[in-house]
Amino acid sequence: MKFKILTTIPVLIALAACTPQTTGSTSGWISAMNNRAPTKTTVYICHAFGCTLQYGYRFTKQDLAKLKRILKAGNKSPKAERKAIGNAVAWFEKRVGPFVGSDKDKGGLDMRNAGVPGQMDCIDEASNTTSLISFAQQHGFLKYHKVQSPVARGFFLDGRYPHATAVVLDTKNDKRYAVDSWIYDNGVFPKIKPLEDWMAESPARG
Repeated sequence: MKFKILTTIPVLIALAACTPQTTGSTSGWISAMNNRAPTKTTVYICHAFGCTLQYGYRFTKQDLAKLKRILKAGNKSPKAERKAIGNAVAWFEKRVGPFVGSDKDKGGLDMRNAGVPGQMDCIDEASNTTSLISFAQQHGFLKYHKVQSPVARGFFLDGRYPHATAVVLDTKNDKRYAVDSWIYDNGVFPKIKPLEDWMAESPARG
């Protein structure tokens, strides 16, 4: 039990640190999580809560082609591309699940799994979604959006449990959208909504 409690401390610190981050690049977040930025071939997956563990997943040619097809389906409009981003996140979670051990990852708040390899909290989920979108952006697969640094809401002081999410910027209207996969089980389409609406929600589950 002591180990599980201690694993939450860096998570809470990270959430407190990222609360005001509503703009900017992802480099600060990646550094704070002691993670690695995606390369042209590899995305680094955080797991075990608070990005305690990382797994480098190297894309095959088939993976890259699949990701490109999924995102190309959103070329008609920003709204369509956000749906395609959600589909890409769901596909990627299913794809890497057997390698990372996250194929049985449960959505929402479950502190019993803190520190368990393959299980993910919102820090892990926000990091992984951000890394995937960054990877897609590097390859020129996004037409209407740019990846942003993850943000967080709540830190007990305002009566809400801390919760972080990945964020994308609609380059047509400069509006930011939360891409929140933490609230659902592995491989389920994430919640995508205007960031101001996401920030206003009270429950940790959103």
